[in-house]
Amino acid sequence: MTEPVQWLPDGTPRSPRFDDIYRSATSGLLQARHVFLAGCGLPQAWAGTRQWCILETGFGLGLNFLAAWQAWRDDPERPQMLHFVSVEAWPVAAADLLRSAASHPEIEPLAQALAAQWTEHGTQGAPEAGTHRMSFEQGRVLLTLHVRDVQQAFRREPFTADSVFLDGFDPERNPVMWDLQTLKSVARHCRRGSRVATWTAAGHVRRDLIACGFAIDKAEGLPPKRHRVEGVFAPSWEPKTRKPFTPVSPAHCVVIGAGLAGSAVAASLARRGWRVTVVDAATVPAAAASGLPVGMIAPHHTLDDSLLSRLCRAGVRASLQQARELLHEGQDWAATGVIERRVAIGQADAAWHLHAQAGWIKPAKLVQAWLKQAQAQWLGGVFVSGLVREAGQWVLLDSTGQELMRADLVVVAAACGSGLLMPPNSMQLPLQPIRGQVSWGLVHADDASMPSYALKGNGHFIGNVPHEDGQAWYCGASFGRGETDLEPRAADHQANLERLQVLQPELAQQLAPRFAAGQVQAWTGVRCASRNRRPIVGEMHAGLWLSTAMGSRGLSFAFLCAELIAARLHGEPLPLALKLADALDLASEQRLP
Repeated sequence: MTEPVQWLPDGTPRSPRFDDIYRSATSGLLQARHVFLAGCGLPQAWAGTRQWCILETGFGLGLNFLAAWQAWRDDPERPQMLHFVSVEAWPVAAADLLRSAASHPEIEPLAQALAAQWTEHGTQGAPEAGTHRMSFEQGRVLLTLHVRDVQQAFRREPFTADSVFLDGFDPERNPVMWDLQTLKSVARHCRRGSRVATWTAAGHVRRDLIACGFAIDKAEGLPPKRHRVEGVFAPSWEPKTRKPFTPVSPAHCVVIGAGLAGSAVAASLARRGWRVTVVDAATVPAAAASGLPVGMIAPHHTLDDSLLSRLCRAGVRASLQQARELLHEGQDWAATGVIERRVAIGQADAAWHLHAQAGWIKPAKLVQAWLKQAQAQWLGGVFVSGLVREAGQWVLLDSTGQELMRADLVVVAAACGSGLLMPPNSMQLPLQPIRGQVSWGLVHADDASMPSYALKGNGHFIGNVPHEDGQAWYCGASFGRGETDLEPRAADHQANLERLQVLQPELAQQLAPRFAAGQVQAWTGVRCASRNRRPIVGEMHAGLWLSTAMGSRGLSFAFLCAELIAARLHGEPLPLALKLADALDLASEQRLP
């Protein structure tokens, strides 16, 4: 449920829960600029930096984020990446975000972009509990929103803030937001020189900030407030709360594999300043499993909301954001929604569930968009047989053991071929091939209407997909564990038809004569999966990373895994909750079967 906002007659937004106002009627944006941006020395402080991270307590109506985003846009000396990390236990409706920004035309377009993503991260008008990543400016402005209690939000998140905005309701009305434990949690994410700003000059807040290692000053407040506080993290002791981390400086990266996983990595690293080369044994990108004509992208449902379900939900949201930003809707992808048929154990009848934030995407189009965005050097027809470490770089070897090229960083995204490239004494990767066959055909002029939504169950159906010869439908897919043969099989066509008979009997009856007459075409591919059905992502050796084993969920996982790699390399806020990120980490015990 969304948090109700009471709008007073003069336009002041008030919180009934805390009996306090979010801001005055007219000074919200002014406060964001005067108290928080100026209080942290922005935008001057970030000039010429590669990336900047702002940590905020209390997202509220989003004005601080919108003000920081606008300042970033207007600044020719802006950093390549702006991270804004915030917590909000009680998110408001998107309509309230828009109403709050309506009196400030300069940020209204930004508020509309925020509101558009806001509703996609929940089912009732606001982001649901958990960690949410929202992407703007082609991924150069990233909002990481923690919808949970403030004392839980930043406890173990591995990032460092350059600026801190403390912006909760009045300390007397919302004491948890300002207590010592909360401020200690904030301080653990600061480096020496991180600056802090807040509108309150309450004595206990100032004393606790000093106890946490901040040197603070009172400054002139924004009326009716007489004072505000600004300061810098400068503890007299050496903080030892987190392992020291040195971000990797962008240099030359080679990505092995030009499917969804590899192209997503190329785009994510290029945004961080890497010079990227993508190599593949095939002569064109998306030549293997990522060449699937069209794929469904929808959440994975379990009654207990399993780890895989939560990972899929985060991945689907991230990928749909990319589709909206990079692809042509209606031609390359469509948010049609997906109807899922669920059969409970011990019951004969099925229940139907609508995934509103779901649809279909043409994977090859997404691969092409990511490679274009990365401006990567593409080298097709390059067969890499192995990797060796030499003089601080990785050397790619050809089939004769000769050097092909060198790189400071290598990311292997070569599906089942990934394990063959690992150096000697590497951990054995739990990879397995899974053959899949999709049945498809063109929609005929006299066909009864195809469903406007996609169907999911034991199999799937996607209709009315734009094709060079008109409209096409697709159903499948077979699941041949351990099989790699790409020849089409009549038995798999029959199995796909039987799956469709369960999903949609009338549609199966309509298409059955074409299956019987051999008028249905096939697409076959080999997916790569791990034994626990989760991707394999992480650092195998220094400077050698993996992003593979996407299984049948490459559209859901590829971009999420790419952003996770980028975050780990650069010490950025993670794109998903730490527990979920650890479940994908190659080094985590949770990752191993």
